Amino acid sequence: MQTTILKGKTVSSKIKEGLIDRVKHLKSLDITPGLAAIIIGNNPASELYVSSKAKTFKKMNCFSEIFKLDKDIKQNEIIDFIKRLNKNDKFHGILLQLPLPVHIDENELLNTIDPIKDVDGFHPANLGLLMQGNPNFIPCTPLGCIKILDHYKIKTEKKHVVVVGRSNIVGKPIASLLSQNFNYGNATVTLCHSRTSNLSQFTKQADILIAAVGVPNLIKKNMVREGVVIIDVGINRIEDKDKEKGYRIVGDVDFEGMLNHAEAITPVPGGVGVMTVTMLLSNTIDSAFNKIKKMEIK
Repeated sequence: MQTTILKGKTVSSKIKEGLIDRVKHLKSLDITPGLAAIIIGNNPASELYVSSKAKTFKKMNCFSEIFKLDKDIKQNEIIDFIKRLNKNDKFHGILLQLPLPVHIDENELLNTIDPIKDVDGFHPANLGLLMQGNPNFIPCTPLGCIKILDHYKIKTEKKHVVVVGRSNIVGKPIASLLSQNFNYGNATVTLCHSRTSNLSQFTKQADILIAAVGVPNLIKKNMVREGVVIIDVGINRIEDKDKEKGYRIVGDVDFEGMLNHAEAITPVPGGVGVMTVTMLLSNTIDSAFNKIKKMEIK
């Protein structure tokens, strides 16, 4: 069996093509979709990630402003800062880059972001709307997974999807999306995690496996059936002295072992990761259009 490689860059390029005219329309109304990205502390990986987002926005004639806050900043100071961004009409989206320093209450900060600017989709109001089947902003990584399945015409209806990982960022939202009555849903979903006993008992049942648990190469060939479709969300660094940087990036799935065994698989890197940034861009553009609709209603 020849395995199809589900390339995120291909899907991302197609989506961006569709966003060009939407951005032009906003520009004609003197509106530039804008994202405020907040980084707290010194995390090189976070800084690189946010910088890549800013470059993507610039290429699409949007803008992203990065706000770097000191690692020792107090909780109430960050809350006040976010509240000011909520009121700043220049920004249609607010991104709080995770992870945060240990003294910061992540949930309180995410809950402070105005739901209409919560383009990451992490606010309880937006997560609640998703659970109701009436989503406003869908978290970017799960939405990127759906777009990959859609682009490659991989059906989810009546399929058994096994999700490994229960985070609010990926696992729970993607399980909700795929189990609901959406165009890309109507699947039977099993949600597993790092403490699931006899994990392979469940992964072997999967028609579609979504791995998002953050354990490098956790899912091996003998844990899935032949012909499975795999969406690997994991991004893990492992030591590799043969690499210039001393490490390489791998997913939660043993990619090489799945070749000629899985029907299709996303690579790491080059799969879901690039889609996360693209969906953040798309959500921010949607937010700008939402603002126009509210102005028209008034």
